[in-house]
Amino acid sequence: MDATTLVVTGAVVAAALLAVAVGVLVRLVRARRALRRAGLPTGPRWVFWGAVAYLLLPTDLLPDPVYLDDIAVLLLALRSLRAARPLPPGPDGP
Repeated sequence: MDATTLVVTGAVVAAALLAVAVGVLVRLVRARRALRRAGLPTGPRWVFWGAVAYLLLPTDLLPDPVYLDDIAVLLLALRSLRAARPLPPGPDGP
């Protein structure tokens, strides 16, 4: 392989990663807006954003090829969000 092929391949990979990162950023902003509109208390929202930060940090409890700790942190955050969500009014009203 010559240098041109390596540079082009690197540029294509970098562009693909940038596109994925922008897509994830858009989803995170939408999630932030949805959490604000949902009327959840501040605590569960902080747990959610802490879980997102844990996923992005390079330090993990387990090495990165094993995503069990990441999955567990996300599941705990989603569980706390679900437990804190306001209940819909019943058929008799609030």
